[in-house]
Amino acid sequence: MQPVKPPAPPPPWLKSFFHWLAYGPIGRFFSWIASFMPDAPVARALLWTLLAILAATLLWVIVVRLREGQWRLPRRRRVVAASAEPEEEAWSPDAAPVRAWLEEADLLAADGRYAEAVHHLLFRSIEDIARRRPRLVRPALTSRELAAADAVPAPARDLFARIARLVERSLFGGRPVSVEDWTGARAAYADFALPRTWRA
Repeated sequence: MQPVKPPAPPPPWLKSFFHWLAYGPIGRFFSWIASFMPDAPVARALLWTLLAILAATLLWVIVVRLREGQWRLPRRRRVVAASAEPEEEAWSPDAAPVRAWLEEADLLAADGRYAEAVHHLLFRSIEDIARRRPRLVRPALTSRELAAADAVPAPARDLFARIARLVERSLFGGRPVSVEDWTGARAAYADFALPRTWRA
């Protein structure tokens, strides 16, 4: 039989790292927490599990704060989303009476001012994003940057980008907006405002 080679010892830097974890600030912190716990192994396991859940919840809250600009707890977010759904449904332009701002866009389109009508929809789309994602919309942020923002769900980003492209093509490219373009932009906004688009 071939002699069995013993496993190679870990490198010195790895030993130093584990020594720092065990006896450095992190190790002393966990030892300090463990000093308040009872000697029963089951109770210690339950307490460490509870601390891990609390730490994960805190991390989740911080991530949501950085992404969406709001402090939210997981349970509270579900309750708020459920209670806000009827209000968002009423906000849908196809499921409720047409609002004054949408009537303004329709009036502009009826006069053949399709570029202004689409521009009007773009402004209202930005207001929608600001309403659903507070602190995401800033004065220096462009429409392209909003269309690429990870805080906005992908379906809503695509619909918003469709409207923004028409406005860019009209304002900066000098190309006219046709009635077909206006119809497509209005349909895109109708889908953009739906709650299911923002739940995706």
